[in-house]
Amino acid sequence: MDNLRTIENILPPPPAHMVGDGFRVHNFFPSSGLMDIQRMSPFFLMDYGAKVEFPPTDTPRGVGVHPHRGFETVTISYHGKVAHHDSTGKSGVIGEGDVQWMTAASGVLHKEYHEKEWSLKGGMMQMVQLWVNLPAKHKMDAPAYQPIRREEYGKFSLPDNGGVVEVISGTYNNIKGPAKSFTLIEMYNARLNKGAEISFSFPKHYNTGFLIIEGNVIINDKEAQTDHFVLFANDATDVHLQATEDAIVLILSGEPINEPIAPYGPFVMNTREEIMQAYDDYNNGKFGYLED
Repeated sequence: MDNLRTIENILPPPPAHMVGDGFRVHNFFPSSGLMDIQRMSPFFLMDYGAKVEFPPTDTPRGVGVHPHRGFETVTISYHGKVAHHDSTGKSGVIGEGDVQWMTAASGVLHKEYHEKEWSLKGGMMQMVQLWVNLPAKHKMDAPAYQPIRREEYGKFSLPDNGGVVEVISGTYNNIKGPAKSFTLIEMYNARLNKGAEISFSFPKHYNTGFLIIEGNVIINDKEAQTDHFVLFANDATDVHLQATEDAIVLILSGEPINEPIAPYGPFVMNTREEIMQAYDDYNNGKFGYLED
């Protein structure tokens, strides 16, 4: 491949912090300061919950009721089970390999917590949560919710038992993913067996990053280890990936939203005035009601 993207940075996991009492996460962007706030647009935030063991409890851990406006939350489960409820009446449980794609848009209250039966037994938790920004014209759309099971993904099988690419959003080798998005987003799980090699190609202006969920890999000519995030420059189209051991890699690439951004707390809007309006609407009960 003659048109390989330059690796701009390979980022180790930032120090972990707790979100509520149920999610220990490493925030790769934006708050880690490792890159510009718009550097991975349309992806605004990535919290990575690396593997952690939770002991059994009869009181499920998690995050209580809180609001969002102006973006989408995308939660990908690799280990553990997470339950969701929101003020539009939507609810669901995602298990290993599943995705919960919530469009907050004009405003929603939601809560996330370890699924009750899973909590009683405890176990390994490993998750990724992304905040995907919405274009200004869609920020005040009606909220929506997409529960996506692993068996619904588009799947491309590599030759010679090399593994599989699970397509959540976008298209890989003419295989489409089930997620509906407001911007052009490519999101895949590459589940690779040791020795497998695979290539990806994205438009040069797409912001692109790979998160190493499991195993060690060689990307282009550099080694990337488990729990590291690989950020690519916007200077070419192609990426070559080789698994030096069994590996899982989350592939993210998307067309940037070239608009002003005004994030504050649980809201991602375009202006400070819109942030102030979001707080007013929330305080006046316009996001609906959800019991904690």
